[in-house]
Parts: sequence; structure tokens; C-alpha cells
Amino acid sequence: MKNTLCTFCKIVAEEEPAIYIHKENDFIVFENNLYWFPTQLLLVPTTHMTQKELWNNKNLIAKISQYANKTGEEKCPGGYRILSNFGYDGMQTQPHAHVHLIGGVNLGLYMNGSPPKKQQPYNNSIL
Repeated sequence: MKNTLCTFCKIVAEEEPAIYIHKENDFIVFENNLYWFPTQLLLVPTTHMTQKELWNNKNLIAKISQYANKTGEEKCPGGYRILSNFGYDGMQTQPHAHVHLIGGVNLGLYMNGSPPKKQQPYNNSIL
């Protein structure tokens, strides 16, 4: 299923530009265009789904995780992170499920170097 408004669906369909690293029938890997870290890849199912649906799909999340781990070992011998953001408080910005692989530099204890201050609850129904 494709969501015509979804940026990641457009990247999967090659309707939006991306630097593709790997393609399979059920997921693709491309460079994140934010460039916050020397290695910053997005592993994205080719079918539009939510984060929860991806993480509940044991076969697909296993394939993505194995690829991310193998690639992390190759590209980031000093260490790396494999992570997903869920919902507004988790800083999820795309409704299409995806996994981040980041590394190539010391990532610190937390993403911003220290735990964030408590924020007001927010309900984002698109995620």
C-alpha cells in the first residue's frame, strides 16, 4: 500500500530523490539527508505501515535489524546505534515506519548529551 502524501512512500517509488544504499523487495536503505552524524541511514519498509506495525512484524523487523547490525559493524567499527522513534514525545517526524542507523562518532550517553526536560503531553493522531 502506498500513501500518496508520504515522503518515504515517494522515496520507495523513486518519485523523490535519495541516495540509495540497499534495496530489497520488503525494505530499502537510504542516507538520511539531515547529516547529523557521519553515518546516518534510514531503513524503511517498502509498504507504508506504522512504527508499531513494523515492530510487531517479526520477520520484517528481524531482516531490517540484521541488515542494520551488519552495516553498523562495517561502517562504524567504533560503535553505532539502531533506533526508532515512536510518536510525538519520541520525536517521530515521519508516519511511515523506519529504523535509524547512526554512528561514526561518539554518540554520547543520550541523543542530546543529557536527558531532555519534561514536556507537556501532546496527542498527534497522524503517528
